[in-house]
Amino acid sequence: MTILVTGATGYIGKRLIPFLLNEGHTILCAVRDRLRADKSYLDEEKVYVIEADFLKPETLKNIPKDIDVAYYLIHSMSNSSKDFKSLEEQCALNFKNYMETTNVKQVIYLSGITNEDKLSKHLQSRKNVEEILASNRYALTIFKAGIIVGSGSSSFEIIRDLVEKLPFMIAPKWLNTKTQPIAVRDILSFLHKAAGHEALFNKTFDVFGPEIITYKDMLLQFAEVRDLKRYILTVPVMTPKLSSYWLYFVTSTSYKLAVTLVDSMGVQIIGQPSDINKILKVKPLTYKKAVKLAFEKIEQNSIVSSWKDSMVSSGRLKNNLYKYINVPKFGCFKDYKERRINDAQKTIDKIWSIGGKTGWYYGNFLWRIRGYLDKLFGGIGLRRGRTSPTHLDAGDALDFWRVIFADKSQQKLLLYAEMRLPGEAWLEFKIEDNLLKQTATFRPRGLWGRLYWYSILPFHVFIFSGMINKLVKVES
Repeated sequence: MTILVTGATGYIGKRLIPFLLNEGHTILCAVRDRLRADKSYLDEEKVYVIEADFLKPETLKNIPKDIDVAYYLIHSMSNSSKDFKSLEEQCALNFKNYMETTNVKQVIYLSGITNEDKLSKHLQSRKNVEEILASNRYALTIFKAGIIVGSGSSSFEIIRDLVEKLPFMIAPKWLNTKTQPIAVRDILSFLHKAAGHEALFNKTFDVFGPEIITYKDMLLQFAEVRDLKRYILTVPVMTPKLSSYWLYFVTSTSYKLAVTLVDSMGVQIIGQPSDINKILKVKPLTYKKAVKLAFEKIEQNSIVSSWKDSMVSSGRLKNNLYKYINVPKFGCFKDYKERRINDAQKTIDKIWSIGGKTGWYYGNFLWRIRGYLDKLFGGIGLRRGRTSPTHLDAGDALDFWRVIFADKSQQKLLLYAEMRLPGEAWLEFKIEDNLLKQTATFRPRGLWGRLYWYSILPFHVFIFSGMINKLVKVES
């Protein structure tokens, strides 16, 4: 079959594509920004990357009409727009309108469990999208999932931060909210097995794990898996705003995402039983088993996708990376350094491992201070880290930077700053003529931007000189 996957660079979409390829399907990957498409897609004979923005109907003509199945995996966890609800609905309506002009037989939508009378803003939006996608021209299959547990998922990484950093927690009362978490591998089983399955046409199923547990239970069971003793005291005095700040300062999440999560975690997420497990032969894993398998992926450095790489993890840089790929030349301050290299491959490997647990090779304590200051003023800080310790692709998060361009064959890495700044900043590493050329570019915004540059100039001289020296140094 020919299958369209929207949200192909997202957390679920990126993991679903290999399952579909393994079954011999031809995959059309719809992405808003071609630069963010995983390079591994381009190596597959049956994968075609299509640039299409479902908020811009005129771009949808790029999608072929000959489609058998389409996955609608476009979601947003952002609170950055006051028109969030209308944007999600418009996106779904544009998708539906175009799909009705194609030969598609089935649309599969991954939604959230919405069985409570009172829903969070984002769960209500998911429910609205379900209604919009219904059509007389194709069959709609809806899977409504509980909290998704897997390496790189937002819930997993936030719980990991809390458990590994805090031996004792004074936590908000929403930790007593009940939920039914489900392993990401079970979600992927439901999704890929549903393609073309006529028994599922025009039906909706809640999908969830075998246990009903509270968020507090999730934290304590996570601690058991990690062989950590943790104590949690829940108190009723934390307002949603205080709870959001609590998550923001303790974990790697952005404040906007923290607000969204707190809003959603106040809602009980309990699924309605059905025969879907029997139909698709899926036996959902327990929460502890899902956590253990997630850590196996982490230990093998084989995390396929992470919420940190989504644009919502910062909110500063929007989609369309090509807008940032041409570093400005006028009205900018630059710190340029070059060094002759002895081993190009070792230097490239060092560059591709920069940040995260590896650090920045020189003056790491100063980088950490800059991260703390950024977090204090509402930025993302350094806690976001990186998904893979050695692999980089355009669109990946890298501490408080975003990867704009990464190509080992061209020996070039370009980063764009997502920390709080009175202006814009780029950091480029490039090897030419046996020289490593390192350029920091800052485009100031007004007087404060210029004052900022001059105030940190002494630190740049110190940090950037040390960093490039370490990058070209061949360890004995």
